[in-house]
Amino acid sequence: MLKSFSLEPSRIALNLAVLFIITLWTLPTAGLLISSLRDKNDIAASGWWTALASADRNQVGRMKGKADQVEKDGKFVISGNLFEGQDAVSGKVSAFGSKVQAPEANAAGSTVDLEGGQTLNVNVDGSYVLTSPTAFDNERGSRVFFISSQPPRFTTENYETVLFSEGIGRSFVNSLTVTIPATIIPILIAAFAAYALAWMKLPFRGLIIAIIVGLLVVPLQMSLIPLLKLYNAAGTFMGVPSKTYLGIWLAHTGFGLPFAIYLLRSYIAGLPKDLIESAQIDGANDFKIFRRIVLPLTFPALASFAIFQFLWVWNDLLVAIVFLGSGPDQLVLTGKLNALLGSRGGNWEILTASAFVTIIVPLTVFFSLQRYFVRGLLAGSVKGG
Repeated sequence: MLKSFSLEPSRIALNLAVLFIITLWTLPTAGLLISSLRDKNDIAASGWWTALASADRNQVGRMKGKADQVEKDGKFVISGNLFEGQDAVSGKVSAFGSKVQAPEANAAGSTVDLEGGQTLNVNVDGSYVLTSPTAFDNERGSRVFFISSQPPRFTTENYETVLFSEGIGRSFVNSLTVTIPATIIPILIAAFAAYALAWMKLPFRGLIIAIIVGLLVVPLQMSLIPLLKLYNAAGTFMGVPSKTYLGIWLAHTGFGLPFAIYLLRSYIAGLPKDLIESAQIDGANDFKIFRRIVLPLTFPALASFAIFQFLWVWNDLLVAIVFLGSGPDQLVLTGKLNALLGSRGGNWEILTASAFVTIIVPLTVFFSLQRYFVRGLLAGSVKGG
């Protein structure tokens, strides 16, 4: 009993620490989800943590013009509601003014004197009454600056803009066409290379492994232009057109191979040596050992790399634009969503909805392979090689 009681505080502390980390990790995602369901004006006016509270907003309304005036008791009257024609839903007016510098000059419900003997009354519900001893001659009507309290509003307009924009379906297919082969090809090549570097006697094997480790730190941006020039020169020599899927598949394969070989080689080198030697004694060649023994046992590592490679290629924009192009029929999903933001990024409220649209497929891949993920990453590091 004493032992159990002594362990309880540390267990509570551990649980609290885990809960804190989970909350800290998921909080930005929750904020992104809430923002994606908010009105674009609310996103610009306040943070996502205020989504359930009413927000004060500076607004401008235009009253009716002379065509709507009526004469009553010897005075000319124009009446209406400030929320007419507003994009936002109707709220409650807390203050109003006739100048943009002082929208809070007068409390809602009060009547103020204006120039020329005019009076203006604005109520909490946005209704107003403008009176004048002489006829109004303003065609459009005067503006009123006011502060309104807007109730929380949730909408799917951002998702509708993203999902139903022109060309979004084509860009989705383009992303799949790029990502699936660019994930499978490096896995196939790296699996053979990793087995050779782990179990076959090759000249300069240590040097090759050192070069592969060194390639892990080569920045993508530094090698992108030389690789593009090399590809274009080879394409011109062989008569292969540029800006094709073949080019981007080869590019992603080249960028992904160092990490794939390093990860798979670490895992395969940790397999039991007796298992490989027994197969060799039974007369199995290297290809048969690889296909029947190594490949099935290496599936967790293959799945781990597949998740990394799929996520990287799916979210890529730079390599896709350089090697595939930015035409309407060539844009991948990230490129299309980036185009929706506008040339100056003015439609940035679409970014929140775009983020969740793009993670649907990666999440599906991750959760289908997640049971192999940690096992594949850790196995190569805890076994000897």
